[in-house]
Amino acid sequence: MLIRKLYGFENAHIVRNCTSDRCRRSLHGHSYKVEVILEAHALDHGQMVYDFGLMKGHIRTLIDSFDHAVCFWDQDDPAYVEACRTFSARWIALPVSPSAEQFSRLFFVLTDAVLRQTDMRNGEADVTLHSVIVHETATGYAQCFREDVQNPRMGPIPLEAIVFSEQVRAEWPEPDLYERLKRGERFTNPEVPRQV
Repeated sequence: MLIRKLYGFENAHIVRNCTSDRCRRSLHGHSYKVEVILEAHALDHGQMVYDFGLMKGHIRTLIDSFDHAVCFWDQDDPAYVEACRTFSARWIALPVSPSAEQFSRLFFVLTDAVLRQTDMRNGEADVTLHSVIVHETATGYAQCFREDVQNPRMGPIPLEAIVFSEQVRAEWPEPDLYERLKRGERFTNPEVPRQV
């Protein structure tokens, strides 16, 4: 069974080396929609694949980090990178170009890490990340599957290479969230007492 949680954020970027002159040479923004699709073949104590309320925690925090931020490829022109860091309090440096395709891979990496490092306490069984869809516009999206994250032809996205600005981190409910994620520390879902 599959379930889907939808998130949204506003973001600015430049996508270097693409065919569109406007996209590759001008800072521009999109109203992104991100679909996180989970899969399981069993239901938890509440007869759900995974409680949607739990997806309002760390997963939402990380995706919301991109809201009203500028994202840039860390290999972009140094003057542009410096300008982004200087003139925007909310920025995120990425090890890949911020295309819809790479955003879908990036959100897959982040969401998958959160799920793998979370101790389930409400009977959740075999919950895995099926895919992530990133809608860049109303008519175009990219969908990432696990094999896309592991595809060396698409470039690696190590957690250590994603850098969130000080302002982004300061707005997190748990300021050391990303450091904990990079260290592989465990997260624990709240336990709900069972009623009959």
